[in-house]
Amino acid sequence: MTSSFESADLVALVADLTIDEKVDLLTGHRMWRTHAVERLGIPAVVMTDGTYGVRYSIPQIDGDEEAGQDFEGFLSVVNRKAQEVETAWGVMKPATCFPNGSALGCSWDVELTEAMGRALGIECRAMGVNILLGPGINIRRTPLGGRTYEYYSEDPVVSGDIAAALILGLQGQGVGASLKHFACNNCEIERTSMNSVVDMRALREIYLRGFERAITRSDPWTVMSSYNRLNGVQAAENGWLLDDVLRGEWGFAGLVMSDWHGIKDRAAALIAGNDLDMPESETRLADLRAAVETGAVSMAIVDRACLRVLELVRRCKQGEALPALPLDPAAHHALARRIAGESMVLLKNEGALLPIAATARRIVVIGAGAVEAVIQGSGCATTTPTQVDIPLDEIRALAGEGVTVEHFAGTTEDAAERDALIAEAVAGAAGADVVILFANTEVGWDGEGSDRTTLALAPGHDDLIAAVAAANPATVVVLASPDAVVMPWIDAVPAVIETFLSGQAMGGGLADILFGKVNPSGKLTSSFPLSIRDIPGYLTYPGENGDHVYSEGLHVGYRSYDSRAMPVLFPFGHGLSYTRFRYDNLSLDRAMIRDGETLTVAFDITNAGDVAGQEIAQIYVRYGKPRLHRPVHELKGFAKVAIAPGETRRVEIAIPADDLRYYDPVRQAWILDQDDVVIEVGASSRDIRLEAPLETRSAVARYRLIAWDTQPAIVLDTPAARDGFNAFLRDRLGIGEAEAGQMLEHCRSSFFGILTTLDRRLRQRITRAEAQPTIDAINARILADETVAP
Repeated sequence: MTSSFESADLVALVADLTIDEKVDLLTGHRMWRTHAVERLGIPAVVMTDGTYGVRYSIPQIDGDEEAGQDFEGFLSVVNRKAQEVETAWGVMKPATCFPNGSALGCSWDVELTEAMGRALGIECRAMGVNILLGPGINIRRTPLGGRTYEYYSEDPVVSGDIAAALILGLQGQGVGASLKHFACNNCEIERTSMNSVVDMRALREIYLRGFERAITRSDPWTVMSSYNRLNGVQAAENGWLLDDVLRGEWGFAGLVMSDWHGIKDRAAALIAGNDLDMPESETRLADLRAAVETGAVSMAIVDRACLRVLELVRRCKQGEALPALPLDPAAHHALARRIAGESMVLLKNEGALLPIAATARRIVVIGAGAVEAVIQGSGCATTTPTQVDIPLDEIRALAGEGVTVEHFAGTTEDAAERDALIAEAVAGAAGADVVILFANTEVGWDGEGSDRTTLALAPGHDDLIAAVAAANPATVVVLASPDAVVMPWIDAVPAVIETFLSGQAMGGGLADILFGKVNPSGKLTSSFPLSIRDIPGYLTYPGENGDHVYSEGLHVGYRSYDSRAMPVLFPFGHGLSYTRFRYDNLSLDRAMIRDGETLTVAFDITNAGDVAGQEIAQIYVRYGKPRLHRPVHELKGFAKVAIAPGETRRVEIAIPADDLRYYDPVRQAWILDQDDVVIEVGASSRDIRLEAPLETRSAVARYRLIAWDTQPAIVLDTPAARDGFNAFLRDRLGIGEAEAGQMLEHCRSSFFGILTTLDRRLRQRITRAEAQPTIDAINARILADETVAP
């Protein structure tokens, strides 16, 4: 049956479907499958959640439960803590729980991410899963967002490149990806109804850019629409988003599916380009059937969507036919450990407290996180791990013989017991060669379905850190959090490691760093503010009356902090190493770049220390005098380079001119500015090591279009407009070019529009109709770039 489907003419197959079969095909079957059409040999495909691991519910998928039961289970999963998901959806198939998105992003390692994608693909194949619902790449607009733990960065370059790598690895194993959540699903508050109000430049340059980058580099088989409204239109029903931009501009040829129960008007969603409604809903299915029967949805639109479903099913079946690599859980756990070690960020290491010296004989470990590792967030992405490294056990294993490792609880959720436990930990810490203190945010309240309300650690953890650090200054704080936290104790602590949520091998990956088996190389992909009040958009978060206004516009994360030179706890791109890196000899392969060209940035990095390490070099562009407002600088490329002690590596990073453009909402086009910019090479957004000038020159004029009420100063500073109005005055008044120029200069100081000013200065009536041909000709010249030298 499958082989005949794989060789069938899909267009003809669509024509053979009945209306009922077509409507069924565009609706999920139960929770995790598409509909099969046995009459025509069309098989079903299986999909399941997992941005960092495969979450396979045996009752849900194998049991094929009724849709209503699915819904109850779905809600209970969303509202459960990570460790309780199995009780909500029954027995789960174990799968490797890799580092979550906010951790993985800090690796900045596309090759390692692709390896993770391959491993996810192998596990999907072993379980019979055709589509994995991920990766998720929504911008981490605020560290309070409930699902920031699944997402990679506050920057679209990192988000897009990491996502593309994971998709390539996954789909290379014959398993489809579903890039999500498209678009602007940056908050869990009223997430199915909240209207994300985003200006067009921010939407294009920040929130859609990562999706575009991932799609053009990896061709995901599916894209998942998001729950929210976007500028007043439900994202799942937004034809501009799903058809004009996604398919028309970006050339996406795959299938668009809804987030689970994310469609409110099935007919509108299908017309907009949302092909597959997930999961099964008898009500929405009936609504679609009625819309088709009444002609509210044309058969051409139905057939178009059916063809996309069949193309996806064929891709999945072809994927099943690829040679399957053997599943090796131990090898995947080792990979998870490597990724965890390369993703953790050494935020502070004063006095080279780390790695732990071989002379240390008494190590004190404090915190519940040492024995019950905090490894993942809560919600539909939650994975049942194949095994979990216990950090305390891993520390003891690497500490070696003759080293005493003691553990104290330190604190608890029970406020009445905290003081006693803190006192016990303080007493235990006294005299230790090193103290390793585990702290975290509140587990389970920072996942899907709810945003965080604070950047603080869980109750009692800040007090514990302050007390222990006062008793023993040789204290290393190990943090587990979904995103940024504040650290009121930071000046009292010499060393801090941020693990984020590092998956099942977190304990082993951490131990490797603590004892120097792995040189830390992770760097932050989101900024750590000093205060919750510093977050861009704080004053309008999370919104009111159903509108979530993105008031900060383009200035998300480091774009805001750096443009305002605002102090931060730790900047974007920051991360320390056990060695030192020196940057030298920056060169650009061109002094000027035009549309369609690519700049190559080359420089040397030398490992000036005595241990091997990996450095993440970041390329920023700092703007000079842009025509439209831009952040002071923006990330445009990066590279992660392994360098031996004393070795120098020449690094080359390509930056296409397209990546230097801005979006002009008036022209509705991407434009390369005419500016004198600076290419910056840095170890973080606040640690720029090298810089070189670059001219950006465009085939499009930098001048804005002219209207009847444009102020005279702008007209006079626009060559085409100045020439056009000079000719207008000469023709109208019968004067020479010089005299007309003097009249226009006399108008420069007016704050009224050019026609009003000329009307008053010349003491004669000038109508808009009389001036319009001149204005049209001026704008035609501007758009044709007749005023700018090539």
